[in-house]
Amino acid sequence: MSASRQFRAIIFDIGRVLVRVDIQKAKEGLAQGLPLTPEELWSAIEKDPRWPDWQEGRMTAHDWHLNLCKRLGISMSFEQFVKVWNSALDPQPIQRDSLFETLAKSYKLGLLSNTDPIHVAHLEATYSFFKFFPKATRIYSCSVGASKPNPLIYREALRACKVKADEAIYIDDIQGYVEAAKGLGCAGIQFRTPEELQKEFENFGINAG
Repeated sequence: MSASRQFRAIIFDIGRVLVRVDIQKAKEGLAQGLPLTPEELWSAIEKDPRWPDWQEGRMTAHDWHLNLCKRLGISMSFEQFVKVWNSALDPQPIQRDSLFETLAKSYKLGLLSNTDPIHVAHLEATYSFFKFFPKATRIYSCSVGASKPNPLIYREALRACKVKADEAIYIDDIQGYVEAAKGLGCAGIQFRTPEELQKEFENFGINAG
C-alpha cells in the first residue's frame, strides 16, 4: 500500500483503540436518584454549553463537577463524581504492551485524544502502556485547547513527535478523525480489531512483532 513511504512516527487515539470505553457504566452511576434516564442524562451532558470548554481545557475538574450538579441536579461529592466518571474506562487494555515495545524500537510513538483532565489523570495512573509514550508526545484536547477533527491538534501531535505529516501514521476508531489526519498528509488506519491492525501495519511495511 504505502510501504515505500518512510514512516518515523505512529500516533494512536486512546478510547476504543487502546482502552475500551463503556459509557453505560458512567451514565447509570451519574443518573442514580435523578428523574432522568441514563440516556437522557448523558445526552444533556454532551449538549451542555460548557462541554467544549471541558474537553478543551478551559474548565477545571471541580468546576465541571459543580456545573453538572447545578444544571442536572446531580448530588454527589467530587470524589464520588470522579470515581463514576472514570468507571467508563475498562481497566483491561485492548493492546498488549509488547506491541508498543516492538514499535518503540523503530518509531516515535504518540497519543492523540479528545479527553478531559479527570480521564487523563486516571489513564496515566492505570495503564502500563504509557511508559512507551514520552510525556511530550501525549497530546490531549484538554491540554492543547483544540479537539479532533481540528487540524490544530493533529499539527501539535506532529510537532511533538518532530515529524512531517507524510512521515506519520495515525490510528483512530472514528473514520472521520482518520480522514482529518489524512487531509494533512498523514497515513491513516481506522481501528477495528487488534488482528486487523496487525494486517494494516504489514500493508504499510511496519514491523509490529
